Amino acid sequence: MASVGTETTLAEINGLAALWDQTLGDPEVCVAVLDGPVDETHPCFRGAKLTRLSTLVTETADIGPMSAHGTHVASIIFGQPEGPVHGVSPRCRGLIVPVFRDGHPGRLSQLDLARAIEQAVKEGAQVINISGGERSPFGEPDDLLARAIRLCDDHRVLITAAAGNDGCECLHVPAAVGAVLAVGAIGQNGQPLEMSNWGEAYQRKGVLAPGENIRGAVPGGGTALLTGTSFAAPIVAGVAALLLSIQRRDGKNPDPRAVGDAIVESALPCDPGRTSDHRRCLAGVLNIPGAYALITKAKGGTVSMTNSDASVPSLAVEPNGPTPETAVQEKIEKQVPGVAPPAMPVMSPQSPTAGHNPQASAGVTATPSGVSPSASCSCEGGKKSYVYGLGGIGYDFGTEARRDSFKQLMPMVNGRPPHPGATEEMVGYLEANPSESTKLIWTFNLELTPIYAIEAEMPYAREVYEFLRKALNGQIQKEDSPDYISRVSLPGILTNRTARLYSGQVIPVVVAQYRGLWSWSVNTLIDTVVRRFDPGKHESIRASLQNFLDKVYYELRNLGQSSPDRALNYSATNAFQASESMSRALHPKHVVPGAGLYMLDRISVSKSPFCRMDSDCWDVKLTFFDPENERRARMVMRFTVDVSDELPVTLGPVRHWTESSACC
Repeated sequence: MASVGTETTLAEINGLAALWDQTLGDPEVCVAVLDGPVDETHPCFRGAKLTRLSTLVTETADIGPMSAHGTHVASIIFGQPEGPVHGVSPRCRGLIVPVFRDGHPGRLSQLDLARAIEQAVKEGAQVINISGGERSPFGEPDDLLARAIRLCDDHRVLITAAAGNDGCECLHVPAAVGAVLAVGAIGQNGQPLEMSNWGEAYQRKGVLAPGENIRGAVPGGGTALLTGTSFAAPIVAGVAALLLSIQRRDGKNPDPRAVGDAIVESALPCDPGRTSDHRRCLAGVLNIPGAYALITKAKGGTVSMTNSDASVPSLAVEPNGPTPETAVQEKIEKQVPGVAPPAMPVMSPQSPTAGHNPQASAGVTATPSGVSPSASCSCEGGKKSYVYGLGGIGYDFGTEARRDSFKQLMPMVNGRPPHPGATEEMVGYLEANPSESTKLIWTFNLELTPIYAIEAEMPYAREVYEFLRKALNGQIQKEDSPDYISRVSLPGILTNRTARLYSGQVIPVVVAQYRGLWSWSVNTLIDTVVRRFDPGKHESIRASLQNFLDKVYYELRNLGQSSPDRALNYSATNAFQASESMSRALHPKHVVPGAGLYMLDRISVSKSPFCRMDSDCWDVKLTFFDPENERRARMVMRFTVDVSDELPVTLGPVRHWTESSACC
């Protein structure tokens, strides 16, 4: 175990004390911490404005490694000046979003990280700190995580994420994603810590911040000094929150993305005499005075960060802490690899040790959209959350005992024992015994991955379960059958309850609303549109419609949780209800002279400038092109969707117009 070393005092970070003289944070600036459970009873949080959100992690903070990690990280941001830990932005409002749990491998799927990010954005977070990641050779996240990060980009929300502690040229997700501010760690000697990762994706939008012997809270009381990129990231998140507070003080709309850009642009180069490999410095070292000057447009030089030549220990416990040094070390280091659901990558918190502790990671670039920044933070929690998803239906038993109970009750099949996991057999059994539908955990799936557990709305439970049985039966039909079902829509209310599946996966429970539960009987729907065309065009039109369905479901697949995603999913369903409008978009010969069959090019979602009072309206724009002549005008089809209720509604008729082609 490394020897105890000197503390990196936050007040000694160049420019931070001067920034504190101006503000300790504005309570309207909201910072979310996605980490382990936080001991909010710790003395350092006395007086802090913190709200814990309901997530898949329901446990309270304990003495486990994830609680220790989460409590330490949160205290670096929100520790009150009068307490044992002075946080970077103690007066800002905080969202505690537990994603890692004690008694678990300390890993979560990128799917669940995406849920938490979307939840934090919905609750008004302007800065999101993620001291965790998953290693990936190419830095590419799962589509759902990439989509959640794009949601942050659209709302100008800044994500700070630890670069990782592998000590190599390697990438972690979400730090490697283009819209995320990656944070590596610098030591007291002014050099990047040996454990701090680097890589090409970090060079453009990553900074180094102090990460050696950073004081933080220990669950149950007391403090500890920990080292790693996990504890550099919240320093940058806290500085960003202070700069947003300065913007509010000056009467400006706080712009988290602009603040993040200023932090990167003002970063100072490492001392070439001390650092042999400049790539380890990422874009440079955190420069608070320089970032402040860019944000305020004030004049001022840049000042080198203060460092000492102390050795690099990994952990120290204050005498007033209730836990001896070895016990705290065990709390942090006792992490073993976990198993994620099939095809779902997993995330790990960055290890706060002095040695290299490989974790897993991934990232893609999300293009900024220029959407206006959030001007204030609600951070209240407890709001009713709606879901409108597109996917498939599945079922689960939860426990082996429940599975065996079905096996005992189901009849023999061709002289052999039944298989409750065989969908064909289960469908037949449920048709004969519909009341047994209530004994299953019904799941809503994206491809083969369950993302929600479905609970029936009362008093329409009978109708909901009948729909689920029919959908399950339709999914196993042959694709050329008129009864084949490939997708269903799920309107519902997201609860704060969870269900544990037989595999061990934990998913949130959605109360399904019977109004709006629709199935996509693809062949029937396509036939409805195809009949409007000449018989010779039918096969081409079928291909175009299939292209539309696949683009929505596979390329734009989402959790159906955020407002723009609910609008998108509802529009995909409604496009077939508006078959006449779809016909005009696919074959606009009366609008575009000489036009042939059009195909879907792209789908975009933006906040609608026209909406009813107290509503949440979005414009979903479908753009179609003529593949035989790309110079021809493009056809645009637009839905305006209000998603303020559990069942979205389209406002006004579907609009059509033409746009000039982008082709040269």
